[in-house]
Amino acid sequence: MTQSPPTSTEDPAAVRRVALASLVGTTVEWYDFFIYASAAGLVFSQLFFTALDPATALLASFATIGVSFVARPLGGVIAGHLGDRIGRKRMLVATLLIMGLATVGVGLLPTYASIGVAAPILLLVLRLLQGLSAGGEWGGAALMAVEHAPPGRRGFFGTYPQVGVPIGLILANLVFLVVSTSTTKEQFLSWGWRIPFLLSVVLIGVGLFVRARVDESPVFAKLRAQRARRSAPMLSVLRNQPRALLVAIGLFIANNMIGYLLIAFITSYGTRVLGLPSSTMLAVGIVGAVVWGVAIVWSGAWSDRVGRRRVYLIGTIGLLVWSFPFFLLLDTASLPLMLLAVAVLGVGLGLTYGPQAAAYAELFPVDVRYSGASFAYAFGAVLGGGFAPLIAQALIGATGTSLSVSVYMVVVCLITLAAVLALREGTAAEREAFVVGT
Repeated sequence: MTQSPPTSTEDPAAVRRVALASLVGTTVEWYDFFIYASAAGLVFSQLFFTALDPATALLASFATIGVSFVARPLGGVIAGHLGDRIGRKRMLVATLLIMGLATVGVGLLPTYASIGVAAPILLLVLRLLQGLSAGGEWGGAALMAVEHAPPGRRGFFGTYPQVGVPIGLILANLVFLVVSTSTTKEQFLSWGWRIPFLLSVVLIGVGLFVRARVDESPVFAKLRAQRARRSAPMLSVLRNQPRALLVAIGLFIANNMIGYLLIAFITSYGTRVLGLPSSTMLAVGIVGAVVWGVAIVWSGAWSDRVGRRRVYLIGTIGLLVWSFPFFLLLDTASLPLMLLAVAVLGVGLGLTYGPQAAAYAELFPVDVRYSGASFAYAFGAVLGGGFAPLIAQALIGATGTSLSVSVYMVVVCLITLAAVLALREGTAAEREAFVVGT
């Protein structure tokens, strides 16, 4: 890889349209995913697991979050295979549609009081469908943004699908905040919790409209024209790219685990352990997500200048160091100190998420890129965030202290730190040439 970086010939308006499609679609996808996580912490234990005692019901509710992550590698393999075979764009439309249908289905689902044990079973099925969709969504959105990006700006353009995650979290928390403060506790448990799920119909329509108007990735179009597609791209990744795959998986573990503490755990922890109103904890989560989103955009652009590895390294060390102060500040139940806790955490999350799309694209050859990126993202999520809320809840229950969760955070940060140190990064010219497949 010694050639000069290629020059982009794409219409800037088309590039911006693709970036917007990645942002909007990912926002919708993760809004759907996160309203489930919020509902799992707030109401599902009381609606779908009423046959269990409250503590076990809450664990069962959090377990349904984790179970969906089991489906994500399968979704990544399926979407990756088809994305490397028939194109990125088609899979983006398909994954968004699957997520939308599953989300609306949760909003229409009868509770345990109405249909008994069938209710949690159906809830689990719909959550598995969400997991399949999420496993294939990110890879396509990330690669569309990076492969359309101008030379020297792939890190920045790769932040468009990334920033959709905190925006989805903000929307999910805002909708739950509005609904929960506009209804009584009884109304919220009876029907109010369904509103965020049913509103997904509107967002899905917008996302599908935007995504249907973008062009296929020029990198994939070139691959198709050359008839250079592989018949079994995932097998090729496992056979020829095992080191890259392991590094990519490791890069995501700490970010996803700690991200899910912010997404799904602290709202329940604040209301049940600290005795704070759910509206307060939802607002705290929104602040953390805003900082996270800003840090994503800044860190992705910064990685274009200093390299992905350096940004990852600073972010991972930051999360490791903040693991104990985070819960010490949260446990004060003081709003200013809790906001400080999530704001600093958001910076660390942004630094370890902003460069990810570009880093993953640079790790895998173009003909297996969707498969490699999707599987690494999905499997990293299984090892990281999949069961993080459940594990955190169990640790506190067993030890009686939130500092046990801090120890858990440190362990996963050390795993990701090892992956960051193993990340091989070429020159800027080599990264550019590799991403566009020249």
